[in-house]
Amino acid sequence: MPKLKPDDICQVRCFNDELVVHVRDAMPMEETLEEAKTLFTALADKSRLKILHALKDRQELCVCDIAEVLGVQVSVASHHLRKLRDLKVLKYRNDGKLVYYSLRDQFVGEILDLVLQKIVR
Repeated sequence: MPKLKPDDICQVRCFNDELVVHVRDAMPMEETLEEAKTLFTALADKSRLKILHALKDRQELCVCDIAEVLGVQVSVASHHLRKLRDLKVLKYRNDGKLVYYSLRDQFVGEILDLVLQKIVR
């Protein structure tokens, strides 16, 4: 990395005080940013994206069906589902020995649709 010359370094603490105050005041609360971080963590894995895509249209799938969709073993699917559940993105219900998963909130599906539409264009 090239060494910076004194002329390359900003010499003032804050150039546009008014804009900085406006941006700072518009900044979301820490709790909101933490929830956004959690959501992006959930979206940061191809297998989890596939799971969310499979569930986005109000679908409810059992673990074995999700494993089949992903083309992986049930244990691998379970790992990703547990992560999404821990991140509070998925909800689940037991029916005997089967566990069914669905989106906790359709908002995640809407975000996924928007992202995929933007990329496909």
